[in-house]
Amino acid sequence: MSVHIGRDQYALAWDRATPPVVMVASGEVIEVDALDASCGQITADSNVADLANLDFERVDQVHGPIAIAGAEPGDTLQVDLLDFQPGNWGWTAAIPGFGLLADEFPDPALRITRLDGPRAEFLPGVRVPLAPFCGVLGVAPPKPGPHSTIPPDVFGGNMDTRHLTAGTTLFLPVFAPGALFSLGDGHAAQGDGEVCGTAIETPMRVEVRLTVRKDLHLTGPEFQTAGPLATSTNTGPWYATDGIGADLMEAARDAVRRMIDYLGRVHGLAAVDAYLLCSIACDLKISEIVDVPNWIVTAYCPLAIFG
Repeated sequence: MSVHIGRDQYALAWDRATPPVVMVASGEVIEVDALDASCGQITADSNVADLANLDFERVDQVHGPIAIAGAEPGDTLQVDLLDFQPGNWGWTAAIPGFGLLADEFPDPALRITRLDGPRAEFLPGVRVPLAPFCGVLGVAPPKPGPHSTIPPDVFGGNMDTRHLTAGTTLFLPVFAPGALFSLGDGHAAQGDGEVCGTAIETPMRVEVRLTVRKDLHLTGPEFQTAGPLATSTNTGPWYATDGIGADLMEAARDAVRRMIDYLGRVHGLAAVDAYLLCSIACDLKISEIVDVPNWIVTAYCPLAIFG
């Protein structure tokens, strides 16, 4: 039987001084029952007014930490991602002051999505394939003291990498005795970039196997997927918009702006709905980064989500 971590066993910061909630043997399977990224502040019955009361000090809590016997600094923690079971609902929001286009979407927006099959109806006529994973997977940081759970780092953390789905193996460098692994931030679906700052956020039941690797020495996260990337969305044509310029961030913003324009022009979506949809279903990719002085970032939308 796997070791179980409950919804109430979490921390609000990365800190190597946080006592582990459990010590497990290398190779043991752990089941984590994780709250959504709001730490339970947003529910299936929430409305947009509830965003005004969102306490950011409680956002992106990390469930754990879990100590693994024998793990020492310089080792690698192998995290086999075995299973992700999202809740039956999720939320996506534009939160004032947060997100790639925060200045252009200053007003709060919230959409609650029912999760009752392989695809979720995010908007009328827009069905997004689910590919659940955890946005947060990490170990204790190399430096002492509390660290925010919002930005990722060399120890992992809030990586929001949508290809870390079941069947993938993640490798994390160990910086503290016991490794002190934690996870959270369940996503039912997300596009590369998570541009509005949220995916389809959902409570998540997770199974992982944690194994200490004495033979592998890394300086940052690495992973191996179980198969081709994004098979759930590679089922039809894509529409893409380019952002071009000397600044990668601004090029990314331009690509998303153009995608929002396209979604309104062709599919009749309101701008804020298109922005949220970009975050959960569209992918940002660096298309060109060698032809000085301008670079290209491309936003890709899978057209299979329509209809």
